[in-house]
Amino acid sequence: MAEWLYEAGIGEARAALVENGEIIEALIEPDTTVWRAGTIADAQLVEILMPGRRGVARLDDGAEALVEPLPREWTQGARVRVEIVREAIAEPRNPKRAKARPAVDADLKAGPHLRDRIAARGTPVADCLPHGEDRLEAAGWSEVLASAQSGRVEFAGGTLLIEPTAAMTVIDIDGYLQPAPLAFAAAEAAARAIRRFGIAGSIGIDFPTLGNRDERQTAAERFDAILPQPFERTAINGFGLMQVIRPRLRASLIEQLRADPAARAAPALLRRAERSGLVGATRLVAAPAVIDRLSARPDWIDRLSRHLGGTVGLRADPVLTIWGGYEERA
Repeated sequence: MAEWLYEAGIGEARAALVENGEIIEALIEPDTTVWRAGTIADAQLVEILMPGRRGVARLDDGAEALVEPLPREWTQGARVRVEIVREAIAEPRNPKRAKARPAVDADLKAGPHLRDRIAARGTPVADCLPHGEDRLEAAGWSEVLASAQSGRVEFAGGTLLIEPTAAMTVIDIDGYLQPAPLAFAAAEAAARAIRRFGIAGSIGIDFPTLGNRDERQTAAERFDAILPQPFERTAINGFGLMQVIRPRLRASLIEQLRADPAARAAPALLRRAERSGLVGATRLVAAPAVIDRLSARPDWIDRLSRHLGGTVGLRADPVLTIWGGYEERA
């Protein structure tokens, strides 16, 4: 039976859909996510990019959203009401503003939090606490994060190499099987990876070159059988390329981990410290970038301190990798 595991962690909320002991979907929502998809808010129209088509609205905290379609009667400088339809995505070289649409007659509301989103899907939700059994870890949480960080997904007979780009997420397939069996196994593995990591928007999958249309159709059908709707896709062409389009409401897990690794490594270190079994004064040791993130959030440190029953110190160690932090008795 499928079940959502939900954890309201320090710095981020986490959720995993687990079925038969395996994580089917993994989601992270940083506590800095303010303008969640579904939010209806007032803003100021600060720029008209294309009259009657597209403009830029500034929300009350200064964040900007691209508004489309843009009503012709809206004028620059006016107060407007919009609905966030895609959250901001912090791509390394090309950060994307949130996307919004007009919501003239709608009531103001906040978009649903992660727990609300998963509860609305009808599958039972279990709330995981920082004491007792670590059910997320038992299901393979760390392994999923490591796979997302590297972009490598191993499957019987081959490997998926997943790379987000400015245009689309590209999935390359490598393996030692003959082309048809490799394509069939890779189609199922790619569908699982897309769901597990929340990959959306435009996705290009580069299959091995297949000899005939029946083999290409079989691979596509294997893909369809694994990935839930909604999505659209092309057929696999003679060069082995298939394009998939999924609704994109927020960054994928891969994009989150790559856009700002220190921002995700800091809450992960707090999570490990919560479950370390240490009691009393504790010290967190991590790469300087991670320590900088922790130093900037004394509320996170205070929350961990209350849980451990003692002060929490920080020490930067430039030898450590971003994900190589650890906790120790102070």
